[in-house]
Amino acid sequence: GVSQDAQRGHDIHDENIVVLDFGSQYTQLIARRVRELGVFCEILPFDVELSVIAERGPRGVVLSGGPESVTAAETPRAPDGVFDLGVPVLGICYGMQTMAGQLGGTVEGSDEREFGHARVDVTEDCSILDGLSDAREDAAPALDVWMSHGDRVAALPSGFRVVGTSANAPIAAMADEHRHFYGVQFHPEVTHTRQGQAILRRFVREICHCEGLWTAANIVEDAIAQVRAQVGEGRVILGLSGGVDSSVVAALLHRAIGEQLTCVFVDNGLLRLHEGDAVMEAFAQATSNSFNLNIVRVDAEHEFMNALAGVDEPERKRKIIGEKFVEVFEREANRIEGARFLAQGTIYPDVIESAASKFGKAHVIKSHHNVGGLPERMALELVEPLRELFKDEVRRIGLELGLPAELIHRHPFPGPGLGVRILGEVNKEY
Repeated sequence: GVSQDAQRGHDIHDENIVVLDFGSQYTQLIARRVRELGVFCEILPFDVELSVIAERGPRGVVLSGGPESVTAAETPRAPDGVFDLGVPVLGICYGMQTMAGQLGGTVEGSDEREFGHARVDVTEDCSILDGLSDAREDAAPALDVWMSHGDRVAALPSGFRVVGTSANAPIAAMADEHRHFYGVQFHPEVTHTRQGQAILRRFVREICHCEGLWTAANIVEDAIAQVRAQVGEGRVILGLSGGVDSSVVAALLHRAIGEQLTCVFVDNGLLRLHEGDAVMEAFAQATSNSFNLNIVRVDAEHEFMNALAGVDEPERKRKIIGEKFVEVFEREANRIEGARFLAQGTIYPDVIESAASKFGKAHVIKSHHNVGGLPERMALELVEPLRELFKDEVRRIGLELGLPAELIHRHPFPGPGLGVRILGEVNKEY
């Protein structure tokens, strides 16, 4: 069933919001909240070239919080052109301060740091806060919010009005309705701000005019189309671990390309009791659900046990298990005729580059997903259908694809399995 949006030729990425990351611990949460509102959202480092933002064609931009002080000399700034793109901009915490500073207002350090619960009185009408209140009905509107700041905006840039004030931040929210620029000193993305999601909805859905095309059903449909376009008639191999990510990739690829997919399940003997059978059962042809996967189960327990004999140092065990997995997987994969692609369960947090690139805070992208350089060694092209998705979205599309809920919501388990949960030498009795 192709949805109407797809028939009309809408790409579900067309309506999107860009979050510029200034290094806040909450930046990924902002993006997740926007996506929960049905709108695609990408995180880019704050010092990205303006052209990169412009080519995304965002409906709106959010400036995240961050640990820096706007009042210091060399502070992170948004690309100046962001304010000339003609789209709404929402500044959160540090994002509000840099917006104020860059548009001609002033920011000052405050003697009082404000951290934790606070109350913001809504002092004037504005489209982003109108009608939202945690106060009693007969009382003036006020919001219960979460603050985390030392600096504060001291003087507004021209065109702005004060629309909210708190005990420690006389300018706790500001608005320029003409240009659709808004700043809030608190964090709407955390649940402690009770109206936070309503504020984000107001910005994303109403002020930025996004309809909400980013739904589990549309994401599945989009991913299937992309996989078919990439793979064509080719054969794909997937290492199936029984974890959430690889299981969802398996279900998705199976729906997209059916028999062209072969899953290799390496049972290393280090899984939880009966786990190997459960994984096979969830996907095996014998079960009543609709996944007729080509699945090869490799019983490699003795190989892993032999390799681990006498080893008790955890990092060494981890390394041995990783190398042995690559060896076994490669051996099996080479038996599959004509395989050209390797599928992996890379997800969005693995590919996000952190904000503060020039400020030396860039997070290292995790290496463990690119299993031991497998694609290069095997000359296979990577297929990564989940690389735009957060973990909660992966679970949602797993359910959409009909995977059993107990598989989707199971307790995460590390790749090396009981090999690292057992202290000391690993042997079968444990």
